[in-house]
Amino acid sequence: MDRRSGSRRLVVAGAGLPGLTLAVALKQAHGPALDLAVCDPGLPAGATRHRGRAYAVAAGPRRMLERLGLWARIAPAAEPMRRLVITDSRVGDPVRPVFLTFGDGTDAAPIEGEPFAHMVEAEPMAAALLDAARDAGVRLVPKGLRAAVPEAGGIRAMFGDETSEKVSLVVAADGARSALREAAQIGWVGWSYPQSGIVATVRHSRDHEGRAFEHFLPSGPFAILPLRAGGELGHRSSIVWTERSADVPALLGGDAAETLGEIERRFGAELGRIDLEHGPSAHPLAFGIARSFRAQRLALLGDAAHVIHPVAGQGLNLGLAGAAALAEAVTEALRLGLDPGTDDVLKTYERARRFDTVAMAAATDGLNRLFSNGSMTLRLSRDLGLGLVDRLPGLKTFFIGQAAGRRAQGPRLLRGEAL
Repeated sequence: MDRRSGSRRLVVAGAGLPGLTLAVALKQAHGPALDLAVCDPGLPAGATRHRGRAYAVAAGPRRMLERLGLWARIAPAAEPMRRLVITDSRVGDPVRPVFLTFGDGTDAAPIEGEPFAHMVEAEPMAAALLDAARDAGVRLVPKGLRAAVPEAGGIRAMFGDETSEKVSLVVAADGARSALREAAQIGWVGWSYPQSGIVATVRHSRDHEGRAFEHFLPSGPFAILPLRAGGELGHRSSIVWTERSADVPALLGGDAAETLGEIERRFGAELGRIDLEHGPSAHPLAFGIARSFRAQRLALLGDAAHVIHPVAGQGLNLGLAGAAALAEAVTEALRLGLDPGTDDVLKTYERARRFDTVAMAAATDGLNRLFSNGSMTLRLSRDLGLGLVDRLPGLKTFFIGQAAGRRAQGPRLLRGEAL
């Protein structure tokens, strides 16, 4: 039974981090005048499904979270990433030469002393966003959206329990295998990598001092990312370990001591003694980007629109940037008294995000292909390139600005401005 009508009604399908951020931004901007629901069968306990993961939140998305009043809720779980050290070596190499550094004490120090990113564990971040959504008046609907069917003057959101609502816009934030994207017949360009991403939380005896390490190994990058202090050894980091999928069963199939030994071989001794706090768990890696970010009264957001390699840690930042752009496009329409689900509004959203998304996806794919191999010729070439970047302060500043999400243009929220 359709109990409501009007153009100021939206449904976000999927309670992931980009979808929740979008919902909070729109409800804060429009209050009771906007009826907005987030539907997900994993609600209300949606935060627990993120357990064991962590994300690098770049400076631009962090400014958006600050503007929305969300960062104060998230900050207790965030650790500043003040320095990034990049090496290129093999697992058995006794020395890992440093080819590139970013951050404090380098030519590419963050602007105005701000970290270029913060590491945030996903579970407390998701919990903070869910609490903020409730406080803002977002309707949290613990059921899935099985279909979204355009009709005269709107789109019918059809839930799994056979109820439905006519709304102006449905946002498909339902993941990489988005059923709503497929139902709208939006094409998908993508492929699977012969790699898996292994994630774990590691305790260690020495302070990371806000340093992140990216060790490029022949099978893929091994990243050590700083987390909030704690644990039995006093300090903690998240690891994101890219490995050939065919090798994962042998690497992780032993007992806990054998698994820890494999991690230690790659982790190195700089942070002292280590042990496992959580994980590891392995996830197949893939590349994908939707041929369009929109259909009739349907907008794609987050992994439903794009999936990229984790080599640069930019997947969540792309999703949050999409949330900022879509919130801006919808808000401008609503303030002009226009229907926010029309094609003109969705074209504005797509124009704002298409180029940056494709560019970042291509860059991460290229980095993975360049570094995830044992070719000595390629290794010499890439090490020369890394060394060149390290010696050119202007180029380093450009790269860190891109990674940090610092742009003179782009969605207002990413610049720390109000909608």
